[in-house]
Amino acid sequence: MLHVNENYTKIQASYLFTEIAHRVSAHQAANPDAKIIRLGIGDVTEPLAPAVIKALHKAVDDEATRENFHGYGPEQGYAFLREKAAQIDFQDRGIDIAADEIFISDGAKCDCGNVQELFADDVTIAVGDPVYPVYVDTNVMAGRTGLNVDGRYEGLQYLTCDASNGFVPSPEVLKDFAKKPDLVYLCYPNNPTGAVATLEQLQAWVDWAKTEKSLILFDAAYEAFIRDPKIPHSIYECKGARDCAIEFRSYSKTAGFTGIRCGYTVVPKGLLAYTTDGKGLELRPMWTRRQTTKFNGASYLTQRGAEAIYTPEGRAETKAIIDFYLENASLVKAALRNLGYTVTGGDNSPYLWVNVKGDSWEFFDKLLKGANIVTTPGAGFGRAGEGYIRISAFNSRENVLEAIDRFSKVL
Repeated sequence: MLHVNENYTKIQASYLFTEIAHRVSAHQAANPDAKIIRLGIGDVTEPLAPAVIKALHKAVDDEATRENFHGYGPEQGYAFLREKAAQIDFQDRGIDIAADEIFISDGAKCDCGNVQELFADDVTIAVGDPVYPVYVDTNVMAGRTGLNVDGRYEGLQYLTCDASNGFVPSPEVLKDFAKKPDLVYLCYPNNPTGAVATLEQLQAWVDWAKTEKSLILFDAAYEAFIRDPKIPHSIYECKGARDCAIEFRSYSKTAGFTGIRCGYTVVPKGLLAYTTDGKGLELRPMWTRRQTTKFNGASYLTQRGAEAIYTPEGRAETKAIIDFYLENASLVKAALRNLGYTVTGGDNSPYLWVNVKGDSWEFFDKLLKGANIVTTPGAGFGRAGEGYIRISAFNSRENVLEAIDRFSKVL
């Protein structure tokens, strides 16, 4: 008899965005003429930068000639992209990251899930609450948790992120835990709260991780939205982070690659995890083996498009697109504050985290049914997300202005 992986049965019956889609579909069916404005899922709306489009067309032409044709590429990514990412994203900022420590992939989401294959089944894991669901669900699938009880999985350690700590937990809270976590997921600028972490706050986590021989999995998918020069773009800006952190980067939000898929993961040389007898093993060779075994690499076309992001034209064009989204966020944030709501995020992040002073799903339904606006209920991101909604700034200016007008009429 074939047995299934029963860990899948532990996952909450309705994934957040599936439930949202179900409610929106039902509302649209009941109101076929309604113009729905989607400020929920964080998908981009603006076209790719002209420099990227030009590079993609050139890459297609390469594939049309025998002398320039590319078949299977290196699973770790082409050198032309790895070298640009290492130089511009890190070295030009004074951060010691080399090209061969960068692994190109089809997106940060996949890497955030796949990286857990490197670790033992019994590792202790800490996540924020609220949290990006991928960090949790992939570890549930792998069997590292118990059942979901009252919105939290047994076996996971939850770091509450709320207004009292500015939505940035401190390692100080770990003193109350019976066992220190082996893995800690951090995401800043944060999804879903839009909060940012200072260098001092991240340094505290690095110092803790080095002391405990633990590992930080740092999701920097939204770093390109940072405009405050005091806010770090990378965990590796912290002293000692090479010894205790893996970082994930994404071109999805940086340059609108949600449809063509590209990102990368940084695994520094010398970064160790340990066997049961205390022997240190380098994670970089393990990740290399994992990728070469299970992944054939991001496409040549995609990587040439990503390379164009780093040209002077590409950098200027992608920055202008991000500035456009940040202006959307600023407009919505100002409007909601004028209506009396407390709003976090939006300054260095595309997300707004709105205190709705009540049940998040009820507020979601109020906006959907009363204003034809889709948001994301905070409860879907964890117990501590109850009472909030997430609003995405990814939309046209026309839709954003219309949404603001609808907010004023309904709220």
